[in-house]
Amino acid sequence: MVEEKEKNMQKEKVGVYICHCGTNIAGTIDVEEVREWAGNNPNVEVARDYEFMCSSTGQELIEKDIKEKGLTRVVVASCSPHMHEKTFRGATERGGLNPFLYEMANIREHDSWATNDKEAATQKAKSLVNGAIERVVHHEPLEKIPVEINPNTLVVGGGIAGITAALELANSGKHVYLVEREGTIGGHMAQIDKTFPTLDCSACILTPKMVDVGQHDNITLLTYSEVEKVDGYIGNFEISVRKKARCVEEELCTSCGICEEKCPAQVVDEGYGAGLGYRKAIYRAFPQAVPGYPVLDKENCIYFQTGKCRACEKFCPTEAINFEQEDEMLKFNVGNIIIATGYDLFDARQIPQYGYGRLENVFTSLEFERMVNASGPTGGHVVLRDGETEPERVAIVHCVGSRDKNYNEYCSKVCCMYSLKFAHLVHEHLPETEVYDFYIDMRTPGKGYEEFYNRLLKEDTHFIRGRVAEITDADHQPGEEGKLIVQAENTLLGKQQRVPVDMVILSAGIEARADSEKVANLFKMGCDYDGFFNERHPKLAPVATMTDGVFIAGACQGPKDIPETVAQGGAAASQVASLIGQGTVMMEPVRASIREEDCSGCRICNNLCPYNAIEFDAEKEVSEVITALCQGCGTCVAACPSGAIDGAHFTNTQVMSELQGLLWDVQPAPEKVNV
Repeated sequence: MVEEKEKNMQKEKVGVYICHCGTNIAGTIDVEEVREWAGNNPNVEVARDYEFMCSSTGQELIEKDIKEKGLTRVVVASCSPHMHEKTFRGATERGGLNPFLYEMANIREHDSWATNDKEAATQKAKSLVNGAIERVVHHEPLEKIPVEINPNTLVVGGGIAGITAALELANSGKHVYLVEREGTIGGHMAQIDKTFPTLDCSACILTPKMVDVGQHDNITLLTYSEVEKVDGYIGNFEISVRKKARCVEEELCTSCGICEEKCPAQVVDEGYGAGLGYRKAIYRAFPQAVPGYPVLDKENCIYFQTGKCRACEKFCPTEAINFEQEDEMLKFNVGNIIIATGYDLFDARQIPQYGYGRLENVFTSLEFERMVNASGPTGGHVVLRDGETEPERVAIVHCVGSRDKNYNEYCSKVCCMYSLKFAHLVHEHLPETEVYDFYIDMRTPGKGYEEFYNRLLKEDTHFIRGRVAEITDADHQPGEEGKLIVQAENTLLGKQQRVPVDMVILSAGIEARADSEKVANLFKMGCDYDGFFNERHPKLAPVATMTDGVFIAGACQGPKDIPETVAQGGAAASQVASLIGQGTVMMEPVRASIREEDCSGCRICNNLCPYNAIEFDAEKEVSEVITALCQGCGTCVAACPSGAIDGAHFTNTQVMSELQGLLWDVQPAPEKVNV
């Protein structure tokens, strides 16, 4: 039987197509030599090279050869499968072959782009092509798996990205579950005073959208809630959400605010107020909060600490306060998930030489946002921490925690622009105050951003190019009592500069959320080195993830400003709407399967599967793969001690044949001679 199978393998007719990719491949690899060499393989019926195989003409070559020459297998040597595997599978299918009887050799990223040695690159290209040929003859036809899509969608995160995605879907008639861990939606944008470069009031833009979310018939808003468990697969995810106890009965609460007014306990507002103001133990984050129901902070509530007080309960006119309320677990099913969990601000305390937390009048960017806001703790007045003194000189320091190998090497993208905005706002509130702006490079790439920078140049802001080395107390120089000294290198003048100021604003960068790895594991996604969620492809699929049906939007994917965040929220919603519109989607058939007769029931695979796609059948005493959950990662295949698990499209025969093909030019080791 084995001999017959090997005999049949020799009858396969393989078409090999080598792409020039302009000069990306042909500039390093001798494409013609590889084509001629591949044509000598006994399995190859035809070998061609073409400048751009991904073009319509290149694809037509494949289709025509399949029909006219009776090809049974196709190999394309070009770029990454991430780029064009789907393209060439389509061409193979249009030619009349099963799309999985095609194999791709990556001779661009893995070869031509990796070296300037043309001879070595050409030799490696031959190996890669040969490996693909030897593999493809063992391919078997596979059929995609149809999955029906539940039209409901889960959106995690109620910032501007999540709000945008939820409204886009809800307005198109789709039901959305919007889950937000805080007591209100709005995210960081709700804390901002004005937005660059137009200086629109942030609340004026955001609040109407928040109200739309709260009142929309197609949105189930779950604030003060967290997703605890996610099971299932694209089209049918089962979601478990913990709705934390507010100690307020939402159906009875009228958002009158009397409970907050009567509460005697005051707490530093570390959340919305950025630590500059105070809130009560029962509170709404801000007057426009959506929903308008307050949250009772048990850690700071006098009743939960001492067993006494209950003032909020006594004065509530609708008896909405319920100290006995407990967390509620909710379960529902959705077809797709959009993650929009936002970002954290870099903690400036990590840079001790800047003095934040130690020097009184060093502020973070978020603190300044709250200070300059008319509804903020100082009523919009720019003052020092004593609450009264107006600064005569203000320093703004860029790139705090960004573009720094000690912290984060990446650029946070927004710091330059919001620093310019701060300079303008200081001039607006205190026209006589001098502003010093310390920057490394001024990055203003967005629409209208450069014009905003030029506007600041005309407002007499002192721009100093150079990284700030240290911020200290004044060293008792005459006239500098109570000042802060900003020590920096002015790279344009080529000298050190010492600037005494009254206030310093640290423009902190954007970081991934502290729990991003936990969230990534929950939704079966990946994180990059900095903790931001990985997209499927940075150019072609920036909002999709490697898990089908799970999408990302906003700053959880990487630093971005509000316009870009809104665009991504809309893009994620559009992709979800497209899947819902299809009704049924076809899943990749690259899945694992277990041969019951060989399974020992050891359950090793059950514990290793990252997608919880394997369960144990106690009656049969064997493990089984839930095909729809499996993502074909191969972990179970590698781990099974009995070798009872097969990975479709990655069988042992296919993989070993490819390895043997890759090593075609490796000389076998000489046999040992006994002396």
